[in-house]
Amino acid sequence: MSIESIKAREILDSRGNPTLEVEVWTSEGMFSAKVPSGASTGIHEAFELRDGDKSRYFGYGVLNAIVNVNNLISPTLKGMRVDNQKAIDDKMIELDGTKNKSKLGSNAIVGVSMAVARAAASIKGVPLYRYISQLAGNGNIRLPVPCFNVINGGKHAGNRLPFQEFMLVPIGAPNFKEALRYGSEVYHSLKEIIKERYGLDATNVGDEGGFAPNITSPEEALTLLVDAINHSGYQDVIKIGIDSAASEFWNPKTSKYDMDFKNIGSSHLKSSLNSGEQLMSKYLEILKKYPIAFFEDPFGEDDWENHAKITSEVGNKIQIIGDDLLCTNPERIKKAISQKTVNSLLLKINQIGTLTETIEAAKLAKDAGWGCLVSHRSGETDDHFIADLVVGLGTGEIKSGAPCRFERLSKYNRLMKIEEELEKVHRSNGNLFEYAGDEFYHF
Repeated sequence: MSIESIKAREILDSRGNPTLEVEVWTSEGMFSAKVPSGASTGIHEAFELRDGDKSRYFGYGVLNAIVNVNNLISPTLKGMRVDNQKAIDDKMIELDGTKNKSKLGSNAIVGVSMAVARAAASIKGVPLYRYISQLAGNGNIRLPVPCFNVINGGKHAGNRLPFQEFMLVPIGAPNFKEALRYGSEVYHSLKEIIKERYGLDATNVGDEGGFAPNITSPEEALTLLVDAINHSGYQDVIKIGIDSAASEFWNPKTSKYDMDFKNIGSSHLKSSLNSGEQLMSKYLEILKKYPIAFFEDPFGEDDWENHAKITSEVGNKIQIIGDDLLCTNPERIKKAISQKTVNSLLLKINQIGTLTETIEAAKLAKDAGWGCLVSHRSGETDDHFIADLVVGLGTGEIKSGAPCRFERLSKYNRLMKIEEELEKVHRSNGNLFEYAGDEFYHF
């Protein structure tokens, strides 16, 4: 089945900003994908093409990216077989001709790449996750541990909390369906605790469905989570993940990490300025007091030294995950492997721009003995591609926000459906699959 034409249109994501929906047309019908977009983005990510026309969507329009899909990518890929994913992705990279996909825009390229994969899975008569597992050469089909972002700070919230995400990680659940239930129950317990302590307005939800109470320290957030976990009776099965997004509070003028970076007034706390060594001490104290599963982006996106130090110190106990540091970029991943900078990869398909490169990044992590956390973006759609991606790659962990807001739940609901499908296959022919559980940290 060959590509007949490709069409893109402008739609809105969950934050009300423009993004692309891409349709790949074949003789067998149309297959589409919707492109996510990040708010907290690393400087080493593939280039997301925006129009820059301030009179329209404040410059965030994607009409130029749409033109690139319709007028450049479509005629170039016309006639290519949809089941030749690598050739299609390579052709788009060649057409773009830049190191970071800045000519066509990674948002244009990734939408086509995702839609092509859906078309190929259809002609092969297999679910998307099966097709991705075939592309990756992965025989380890398993359901991931969900990581629910339930307390927001950093760039995602209006409070003074410096760290960006605090997540529930139900590693002790027996299966994905129960993990989702555990997370939902703790989420609702947390809402009641926050309402009681901080008032009803503190239970409004942010971009990813998490709460943003008026708190300032990571310890306050962690105490809230522990109280909610204990109240729900899951203290032995749920751990906590932290995404510091430390690049957001790195101050290049002072060469310090500013834990009060959102307070720019006269009341700014000078004592909030931390060296890398001081911030490391804070993480080690947190690890002693709370049931931590991982630290994500504990230091800035170019702070290789301190990432390596914390990995050396505690990497045998928890995951140290690179997001802004690595940007799903195979070259940066290779450097991190050689320097033992982190022990896990955050995988975002739109960070690198094609499914082929995403699979390559995951393989590098796997071969290095790392973990790999598949991730959504803060600007999402109802497209649940990453649910099939995480199962197909078998990475064992996914974060897609809180168990709230439909663009987040679409991924979790898709994973429940996949689990049902795999259970039926297991009953009929004995093919094994598993829930990653406490083995989530490697694949």
